[in-house]
Amino acid sequence: MGPMISSIFKPAVTRVITPIAKLALRAGATPNAVTIMGACGVVASASYFYPRGDFFLGTLMICLFSLSDLFDGAMARLSDSGASTWGAFLDSTIDRIADSAILISVLIALDKRDDRLAPVVAIALVTGILIPYIRAKAESLGINCSGGIAERTERVVIALVAIGLDGLGVPYVMTIGFWLLATIGIITVGQRILIVRKQVSL
Repeated sequence: MGPMISSIFKPAVTRVITPIAKLALRAGATPNAVTIMGACGVVASASYFYPRGDFFLGTLMICLFSLSDLFDGAMARLSDSGASTWGAFLDSTIDRIADSAILISVLIALDKRDDRLAPVVAIALVTGILIPYIRAKAESLGINCSGGIAERTERVVIALVAIGLDGLGVPYVMTIGFWLLATIGIITVGQRILIVRKQVSL
């Protein structure tokens, strides 16, 4: 599903952001600076709004700062030096921090009101950390481990849609969203473990 989403929307998005990315580079901005600023905005927005129960405004701010994910990649491709190993490492690490901050902030809000959904969100949090870890560990051993039912894009979209709509008062949407997120997270962890198992011998 991730490649499908990218193939559908990437060309149109690229046409829109490329001129802006060029302007940012001419102004002296760097891809890594954009990555860090965007992540700081996501973490700050989630940490401030979600524990207060302000799910809609928090999600709106997070979506705004998440646009940095589009611009830093475009800027790296357009820059004279191109994409760098450090930039790729930084981007991946910061993605994990931002994603975790979102779910931890939701957990804090749910804990304050003794919501029984909290353990489900915790499962989504743990699987969200495990999925990229399994891939990184496998690739460090020379094993290709991409794939699975839900890549990061799908998981983030599901979480933010569920949280944002809950903030608008849509009933049961957060429960449905996080049960779905936890379920596909568990399935994806299992799929990636099997992908590695099929490529190695005991």
